Amino acid sequence: MLVSIDDLAAHLDDQDQVIVDCRFNLQQPEAGPRLYAEGHIPGAFYADLDRDLSGPKLPGLGRHPLPDVTGLQKLLSGFGIGPESRVVVYDEGGGAMAARLWWLLRWLGHAQVGLLDGGYGAWCTAGLPVSTVPPARRNGSFVARPGCMPVVTTCDVEASLGTEQMLLLDLRARERYLGRVEPIDPVAGHVPGAVSAPFSAHLGADGRFLPAAELRRHFSGLLGAHPVADVVCMCGSGVTACHGIFALELAGWPGASLYAGSWSEWIRAAERPIAHE
Repeated sequence: MLVSIDDLAAHLDDQDQVIVDCRFNLQQPEAGPRLYAEGHIPGAFYADLDRDLSGPKLPGLGRHPLPDVTGLQKLLSGFGIGPESRVVVYDEGGGAMAARLWWLLRWLGHAQVGLLDGGYGAWCTAGLPVSTVPPARRNGSFVARPGCMPVVTTCDVEASLGTEQMLLLDLRARERYLGRVEPIDPVAGHVPGAVSAPFSAHLGADGRFLPAAELRRHFSGLLGAHPVADVVCMCGSGVTACHGIFALELAGWPGASLYAGSWSEWIRAAERPIAHE
């Protein structure tokens, strides 16, 4: 699941490997494509969160709905991804954006996908080569089989309120969960009963993932007696929630669900309850 910069550097020219740059800034959407143009890992394609990895922002949905499967299949085929391809995804550092593509590929049935530990920041710090030349599009044969990762809807979350059937982990920063700050969405707070579980707790000071044993201890305190089948990860719009699913699997607990609409969809209806502090 985790790919080290040394491993990627050693296999940079492998013909069956596809690298995808997922850098994106939620508050400056134009920054990701610009940074990619200024420099990226040689051979890496670029996938834009808004344009490529999300669907249309329709009324009642969150900020980053799941993308149209046909369009995503075409994009991934254009990257040259086929059934046997090894895919490596990365972003600026900790994987908060890249985990979205990791999850989407797994959701579509592609198991051979890893996340670059430390991302582009670690790559550059190590003095490894960068390029400003985008690779030529390829003719891959990606076949999408959506449904290979569990997803819950807003209706599912509403039905679970006040019960013990779902453990909702909120991966946003704790200040946002508490409703003290809200830099992106028009309403602050959290879904009643959700547990604060900031994705930053999965990472060390160097922006790399903590060892699996440390992640397991961390999640043990959050899950308690709940099996992982009860666990649903959410965030602001279903992006960094994927980081939680990745970290849980890294810790040895695969199978957590994604609340794709997340907070930005929950607040679309005024009658849905909101908790603070």
